[in-house]
Amino acid sequence: MPDSPASAFFLGRQPILDRSQRLVAYELLFRGGTQNAAQVTDGVTATATVIANAFTELGVADALGHCLGFINVDVDFLFSDMLELLPCQNVVLEILETVPPTPEVIERCRSLKAEGFTLALDDVIQVSPEYQALLDLVDIIKVDLQPLSPAELVTLTQRLKPLNKRLLAEKVDSREQKDECLRLGYDLFQGYYFAKPTVLAGKKLSHSQMALMKLMGLLLSDADTADLEAAFKPEPGLTVNLLRLTNSVGAGCTVRINSLRHAITVLGRRQLQRWLQLLLFASGTDQGMENPLLQMAATRGRLMELLADFVKKGDKALADESFMVGIMSLMPALVGIPMADIVAPLALPDPVRDALVESKGELGKLLELTAAAESGDPGTIAETLPSFAGLDLAALNQCTMQALAWAHSLGREKSE
Repeated sequence: MPDSPASAFFLGRQPILDRSQRLVAYELLFRGGTQNAAQVTDGVTATATVIANAFTELGVADALGHCLGFINVDVDFLFSDMLELLPCQNVVLEILETVPPTPEVIERCRSLKAEGFTLALDDVIQVSPEYQALLDLVDIIKVDLQPLSPAELVTLTQRLKPLNKRLLAEKVDSREQKDECLRLGYDLFQGYYFAKPTVLAGKKLSHSQMALMKLMGLLLSDADTADLEAAFKPEPGLTVNLLRLTNSVGAGCTVRINSLRHAITVLGRRQLQRWLQLLLFASGTDQGMENPLLQMAATRGRLMELLADFVKKGDKALADESFMVGIMSLMPALVGIPMADIVAPLALPDPVRDALVESKGELGKLLELTAAAESGDPGTIAETLPSFAGLDLAALNQCTMQALAWAHSLGREKSE
């Protein structure tokens, strides 16, 4: 049976941060799968179906949490009555630069604003007279830094500031660009710089972080509970934090956990290992689960685990190793240390080490697929999917939604 049009799309997310680098939104990237593109005869209906399902059946609205979702809107979808299926309070309609500012487009945007939608104009690199009416209507202007020189950026910003719109700097690739846009008064920021926060480059692992990594190694080597407890003893603050974490979100049990041995018994080693991994990431930033990189790592780990279970049902070892590869794959971006140095003190299984350091083996291929789904790279997805028997675009899309919802639930539980 052919896949439905919705399965020809999958979700990528790129964080959008405010001036304090707090996560406030994601741009949601819906991409078409190469093998199914020819089957989509009605692009408007296909896109509308994907987005409608994402915000209802598949739970992306829940995955967004308190954040907004920016959604690209081309000219065809702009005039589709299916647009009203989107929850206006959760989304920003990002009008693509390919949409001509015709009177009909201006009137449609005016109607959408009256219905409560927030509008953004994408990829602005100049202020043309024909776009003035559209600029007056939108709430957010996204300035594409890539083609602009520093002088051109200053000139363009000076022309946009009197419009009293929120300015979003997109394709921010360096600290220098971020600092200049801050100086110019930009409100929102998006770009590869924030996905790999080089502001933390050179940061050394703290004593607690190293202790966590050693604990993960003990768990992977199936060490005795006494050895685990001994590893916690030099880290009283870490012990308290772990007990608090397991009490609040560990297993949904009614018995209060009052000792490390009790926590290990109640949670089980598999669950304890996961919380140690997440705590390791959270300890590298005072933003905790609000850090977009941490949420990305949690989502990546869960997605790899779900895909591994789909490919080899019931293989707990592969699922566990997949989760570890996913969540640790972003560690270099967080702490600014090469992956080889991070894994050196850990007694990692060879397949995990090979995947993390050299992108080799089945886990390395699964990591490649997961990263492609995360960024919305249809070419890599089409190339990688055949490596896994029984895995298709529909399953990848479903697993992605489940992983997003799971990662969001972690942040929500930690904040309660």
